[in-house]
Amino acid sequence: MNLIVQKAESHFIRAVKQLVRFGWEQALSCIFPVVIFASLAFTKIVPLPFLPRYDWLLLICILMQWLMVRTKLETLDELKVITLFHLIGLALELFKVHMGSWAYPGEGYSKLFGVPLYSGFMYASVASYLCQAWRRLNVELINWPPFLVVASLAAAIYLNFFTHHFWMDVRWWLSGLVIIVFWKSWVTYEIHGTRYRMPIALSFVLIGFFIWIAENIATFFGAWQYPNQSVAWSLVHLGKVSSWLLLVIVSFLIVATLKRVKGNNSIKKKEH
Repeated sequence: MNLIVQKAESHFIRAVKQLVRFGWEQALSCIFPVVIFASLAFTKIVPLPFLPRYDWLLLICILMQWLMVRTKLETLDELKVITLFHLIGLALELFKVHMGSWAYPGEGYSKLFGVPLYSGFMYASVASYLCQAWRRLNVELINWPPFLVVASLAAAIYLNFFTHHFWMDVRWWLSGLVIIVFWKSWVTYEIHGTRYRMPIALSFVLIGFFIWIAENIATFFGAWQYPNQSVAWSLVHLGKVSSWLLLVIVSFLIVATLKRVKGNNSIKKKEH
């Protein structure tokens, strides 16, 4: 009986240690997003001189990006991926603000058609997290669908963010396609020499949910403003989880595709 208890205690302690290690790696992967949230909070509480708040946020994001590369927390290849996300996010921001989905009411010299340029870094920070976590946890994909299927699905999800303003919103159909396409796909990751696996669809949901939590924090500190928050801050509607879920899927699919292409190129170089 004592032996059984000892084994149970040993398994429990190991599980706790693994959970702590996992949390630590996740925290390290979130350096860029944490800096953005801290900057939002600081500039909300402390008025900075010489420049409007949005411009200070842009300078902080640029400096942080430079430090990430300079200190080798991010590689040049990862910087290319993050820059791509910055442009994708900025294009979405320009359109959504124009359509009145949300707004940036503050002043700023670095605003383009009502959108402060720092906003692109919020999307880039998601890519930064994905790239960092991918490397730190040694992520591998199992039963990954063909490139054409993945690329078409990612493009359709991204385009729906634009087209649903003029046509029907097909996000739930696209969500169903995601489940069908990735039904047999898994993501594996390593913690202290032990590999674990998770259905990719579940990882999408978890990341999307935590980004929704982050969105509530960001809007509380005035990163942007939804129409229902113009008078006073209120909780972001839970329905936004579906939007972030789909955006996370696009982000994950792009990062996964680029990682696989990079990996295949590395293998070919070794063979030659």
